[in-house]
Amino acid sequence: MPQSQVSLRERIPLDPASSVSLHRQISRWVRRAILDGQLQPGQRLPSTRTLASELGVSRNTASTAYEHLHAEGYLERTVGSGTKVAHCFPELRPLDRGTPHAHEPEHTALVPLDLSAYGSALAEQVGSIPSFLLQRRPERSRAFHLGMPALDRFPYPLWAQLIARHARRSLPQQADYQESAGYRPLREAIAAHIAVTRGVRCRADHVLITAGAQAALDLIARLLVDRDDIVWMEDPGYPGAWAALEGAGARLAPVPVSAAGIEVAAGRALAPQARLAFVTPSHQFPLGVTMKLEQRLALLQWAREARAWIVEDDYDSEYRFDGRPVEALQGLDSALRVIYVGTFSKVLFPAVRIGYMVAPPALMEMCVLAQRFQSFHPPILEQMALTDFLAEGHYARHLRRMRVLYAARQAALLTAIRRECGQLLEVDVPQAGMHVVGWLHPGVPDTEIARQATEQGLEVVALSTMSRRPLRRGGLVLGYAACSEADIQAGVRILARLVREVG
Repeated sequence: MPQSQVSLRERIPLDPASSVSLHRQISRWVRRAILDGQLQPGQRLPSTRTLASELGVSRNTASTAYEHLHAEGYLERTVGSGTKVAHCFPELRPLDRGTPHAHEPEHTALVPLDLSAYGSALAEQVGSIPSFLLQRRPERSRAFHLGMPALDRFPYPLWAQLIARHARRSLPQQADYQESAGYRPLREAIAAHIAVTRGVRCRADHVLITAGAQAALDLIARLLVDRDDIVWMEDPGYPGAWAALEGAGARLAPVPVSAAGIEVAAGRALAPQARLAFVTPSHQFPLGVTMKLEQRLALLQWAREARAWIVEDDYDSEYRFDGRPVEALQGLDSALRVIYVGTFSKVLFPAVRIGYMVAPPALMEMCVLAQRFQSFHPPILEQMALTDFLAEGHYARHLRRMRVLYAARQAALLTAIRRECGQLLEVDVPQAGMHVVGWLHPGVPDTEIARQATEQGLEVVALSTMSRRPLRRGGLVLGYAACSEADIQAGVRILARLVREVG
C-alpha cells in the first residue's frame, strides 16, 4: 500500500461563501476521494497543521474534518504515525466521475438507484416540478415570493409564551404517545372554527391533524389511488398535488379552468370514470377564480354518479378582501364524497407544519390508521399552543390584521403594474388570496422572463410550469403577501424592463 504523504493543496476546492461549513467541505472531499479510489488504504494524509496551512483555514477546522472522518471509520489516527486512510476498505476501482467537488451533495449515488414503484414515479416527476417547490429558501424573502405570509408581522413573543406555558404545565401529562388523529382540544377548536367561517359540516371526530396540507394530500393519495387510476386535476393547478397523486401511481387528466372554476363538462368528456378530482374551489390555484355554484353542483353530481372522491384544498380562502369568505364545497356535499383539506401555514408561518383534513365518517378510521403507521401524530406542543391561539381569539385578530395588510400590498402591486408595465401585463384582480397572475401577450415566453427575474433577485413563477396543457399565452404568478410596498415597487420596475426586453 502506498505510504507517501499526499498534498491536498490544489485538490480540495473550498467555497467560503457556501452554506456548507468549511470542515464539512473538507470531509466531503476526502470521503469521496477515498470511495472513488483516489486516496488508497494506508495512504498518509497531511497533519492538521499542514492541512490548515495548505488550505488557508484554521487548524481547528482541519482537526474537526479529520475527527468526523475518523469517527466514521474512513481514517486511522495513530500517535507517531500521523493520519492515514483506513485499511478496512477493499481496493476500489476509481469511478469515472472526475474530481469530486465540495459542493456535491453527500447523497450522490455511487450506483444506479433501485427504487420502488412509488420511488420511480416520484423520480420521473423531478424534471416537471416547478423550482419554487424544490428550491432552497433564501435567508431573506424576496419579491415576489409565492405562498409566503408576512413572516415579520406574526406575534412570535405571544406564540413563544403559549409554547412555554404548555412546556411547563401540560407536557408532563402529555408526554406519552397521543391520539393519531391529533390533539383532541385542537380538533374541537378547528371543527368549531371552520363550521362558522367556512360552512364545513363536521365534528371533532371527523378532523385529522396532519403535518401540513401536503401531508394530508400524500395520505389521501396513498389511501385512495391505485396505480393507473385517473385523477382530475385543475389545469393550470397546484404542482404539489401533482407530486402526491402521481407518486401514488395516478394518471392525471388535466381539466381546464375557466372564470367559473374547473370545467366539469370537459372533465366528463376527458375521463368520466376518474377515481378522484383535486380542486381549489374557493380560490383556484393559481388563477384565483372562485368556482360558481353551477359548477360546484355539477362536480358533486359527477362524484355521486362516478362514485369518485373530491379533494377540496382550501389553502388561503380566509384572505378574502370583499365580504365573507365563500363557503366550502364540503358544506354542499350530501353524498359524503368530499375530503376537505386546510392548513395554518398561510396564516401563521410555514414552519409550524400543522394542517388538517376533514374526512367522511366511513373514511376517517382508515385515515387515522394510515397516519398511525406513517407519522403517528404531529408534535404535541405546537398543537396545544395552536389550540390556545384559536380559543383565546389571537388567530382571529391576527387574521384581521393580515387581511388589511395584504389588501394594501395587493393594491400597491396593481398600482405599480399599471404604472410600470402599461399594456405589457394584464392582471385579473382577485378578491382573495396572496398572489396575482399577470398575463403576457401571446408568444412572450414566461419561463424566460422568470429565469431572468431569478437572476435579478426576484422570485417569479412562470404560469406555464403549472400546466400540463399548452396555454394560449403565458403568465407570471406574483406573490405579494411577504413583500413590503418598497420591494413590490422595485420588483415591478425590474419586471417591466425584462418583459420589454424579452417580448
